[in-house]
Amino acid sequence: MRINKYIAHAGIASRRKAEELIKQGLVTVNGQVIRELATTIKSGDRVEVNGQPIYNEEKVYYLLNKPRGVISSVTDDKGRPTVVDLLPNVTERIYPVGRLDWDTSGALILTNDGDFTDEMIHPRNEIDKVYVARVKGVADKEILRPLTKGVKIDGKKTKPAVYEILKVDPVKNRSIIQLTIHEGRNHQVKKMFEAVGLQVDKLSRTQFGHLNLTGLRPGEARRLNKKEVSQLHNLAVTKKNNEKSSYRANPFLSKIYLTGFSTFLSLSANLLKLHDSSDRKTWHQGFVDGDCTYFALPSMGERRR
Repeated sequence: MRINKYIAHAGIASRRKAEELIKQGLVTVNGQVIRELATTIKSGDRVEVNGQPIYNEEKVYYLLNKPRGVISSVTDDKGRPTVVDLLPNVTERIYPVGRLDWDTSGALILTNDGDFTDEMIHPRNEIDKVYVARVKGVADKEILRPLTKGVKIDGKKTKPAVYEILKVDPVKNRSIIQLTIHEGRNHQVKKMFEAVGLQVDKLSRTQFGHLNLTGLRPGEARRLNKKEVSQLHNLAVTKKNNEKSSYRANPFLSKIYLTGFSTFLSLSANLLKLHDSSDRKTWHQGFVDGDCTYFALPSMGERRR
């Protein structure tokens, strides 16, 4: 097993983060500092990260209903309670997948699987995160519409979000809004509402992917089963595959691609002196109809692409 994968499987960090640790000279194998990313770990090898021995553990995954006033971290130098403190009977070296602010409650996954963590938090995978916010002010569609197009926070535009107004109280001048986002930037939800003139005074994440907090009181956690973990993994994989194939469904890109390919067909036909118009028509139409697996040249037979 390659060293970066071994470190990730031990729950220390994702493979990419493990590579950074290796480059920094913080990883040793059998007492020797390792800087070669292709290093393979064999049975019996002693691996240490920053002077601490690591071992491959069984992968575990927990869903926690994080209460307010708890830090989304493994340890805290100020002595404040952390999310790991809420799972005292878990012996594996778990850590939170992403983070929730100190004063934000709700769904938080903890695991010792570095690769899984990377999948869940990477923006490209667009895992749905659903929040319910109580804000100061009377919200309406006109105020919230910019959220659906993206707003600028910290100099960078957010991805489009989906909102639902759950309750409006004009007397108390406050509203309750559900917001679904795919990113996980620092204080993102609060800053998005601030960008449209609403101040959050209470915030909770009610859903992560398909997982919700049913049956979990604040401070309680449960272990995820294999099916739930697999569903989360499939969400990430599906998003990746959709991203790769998105150009096929984009009419603008398809038009550009078709125009370029048509030019190629015309040039090729002239070069090969294909004078039979019916052959050229069949060849071109095969591409237009979506069959790009082959094309036929009268003088050269069928060719596979």
